Amino acid sequence: MSVISQSVAWWCFVPEKLAPEQFVRAVAEAGYPAVELVPPEYWSLVKDHGLAISAIAAHLPLTIGLNRRDLHDRLQDEIRANIANAQRLNIPSLICFSGNRNGLNDQAGVENTAEGFARVAAEAELAGVDLALELLNSKVDHPGYQADHTAWGVQVCQAVASPRVKLLYDIYHMQIMEGDIIRTIRSAKDYISFYHTAGNPGRNDLDKDQELYYPAILRAIKETGHTGYVTHEFVPKGDPVVALKSTFQECAKHL
Repeated sequence: MSVISQSVAWWCFVPEKLAPEQFVRAVAEAGYPAVELVPPEYWSLVKDHGLAISAIAAHLPLTIGLNRRDLHDRLQDEIRANIANAQRLNIPSLICFSGNRNGLNDQAGVENTAEGFARVAAEAELAGVDLALELLNSKVDHPGYQADHTAWGVQVCQAVASPRVKLLYDIYHMQIMEGDIIRTIRSAKDYISFYHTAGNPGRNDLDKDQELYYPAILRAIKETGHTGYVTHEFVPKGDPVVALKSTFQECAKHL
């Protein structure tokens, strides 16, 4: 099997832990090939350091998303623009959001979200870009968010039936909501575009002070034949440069 590429999320380090230039340099020196969620004004900085951009947001904010039929026109325009950006910059995935429930039941949410994706799925297919619906926890970090269980996200993907509409499986968020991480990864593998990591509780380093056992999880991801990224989206507790290096090295052993 080929080695799975690792990426790291911009917002976890910049600006609280490192300046943009320090962060990008540290990422490159640690061995990562890519960075995720890079603000547009820093796209050239990342490229100048020989790094790829693994994903950007397809639309914002995450609380107002594709489960809102009345916003589909605006979201379609925003997603189309970012499909063009992704194609131009060789970004493989765009992160999409269901939005909050706001009284919407789960079945109606699935139908609305699938309809929103259907408007842009063909363009994503032509561009070779994944539209990845992010699974987030509604218990701790994102109260009211609708795509808070894997099964709900899979229903959306099945309803759209596009090879470019998939899930962003966030291990930290799904540990909070449903656990059973490895079994879920195996059963939902065909619907997963890429992964996010972080320790739980706390959303910090992937160390021994949190409850997820990442060596086994990463090996399970590799065993599924995954070819996308595994992106680290954790906030380091200590020295950020050391955290970048150690996380890359430890995870590389299992990917």
